[in-house]
Amino acid sequence: MRLIAAILASALAFGAQGASQDKRPDPVATFSILGFDAQTGEVGGAVQSRVFAVGNGVLWAEADVGIVTTQAIVDVSYGPKGLALLRAGMTPSAVVRALLDSDPDPGYRGQPWPKAGRQFAVMDAKGNYAVHTGPEATAWAGHKTGRLCTAQGNILAGEAVVNDMVSTFEKTEGHLSLRLMAALEAGQAAGGDKRGMQSAAILIVKKNGGVWLNNDVVLRLQVDEASESDPLKELRRLVEYWNTRQRRR
Repeated sequence: MRLIAAILASALAFGAQGASQDKRPDPVATFSILGFDAQTGEVGGAVQSRVFAVGNGVLWAEADVGIVTTQAIVDVSYGPKGLALLRAGMTPSAVVRALLDSDPDPGYRGQPWPKAGRQFAVMDAKGNYAVHTGPEATAWAGHKTGRLCTAQGNILAGEAVVNDMVSTFEKTEGHLSLRLMAALEAGQAAGGDKRGMQSAAILIVKKNGGVWLNNDVVLRLQVDEASESDPLKELRRLVEYWNTRQRRR
């Protein structure tokens, strides 16, 4: 336990450097998917929400380590802490238990912000995963798992959102970005976030998988504000543009 505590403390100190300074306790309605490509070794995630710049706090990834999504009654520190525990050799299911056990459930600026409402998923660099939806996450909240993916969401139109995301991811062909993108679109087609749409993001990593030297980021795309249009439409345009460029290389 002392080792876990030390890992978490170190990760929190590091992760705080990148966390948003806007900590107003707004309800964060979100749906996301984590996925692994066994052929390329890439691991990634995608998310859509009715909040501004959802990609800034929800998706955390590191090549040869894994990826974490933290949402619902959000504690952003779950991201860097989860990666640190994966890096230390813990399994995703053990990481989920450790994060919950170490959460002091402090509330937020004097207001309730219970860990019983948190929702998060952890996937390692080999595609093994674990997911947790707290009993106090705002309905509809839940998750659906597949062979190499897990979809989760809260304040959704219903269970079909996550079910359709998994089935679409598993039947879509092509690069991991296209599969994640199709899954987001399927979730939205099933009703998505009950409050509407605003932002979306995709993050994919692999050791030295990005362009330039010593770059582990295969793809990082964010549409931060599209409440008057459609963030998934713009994200789709960017994903297609990137894939077209990749085919030309």
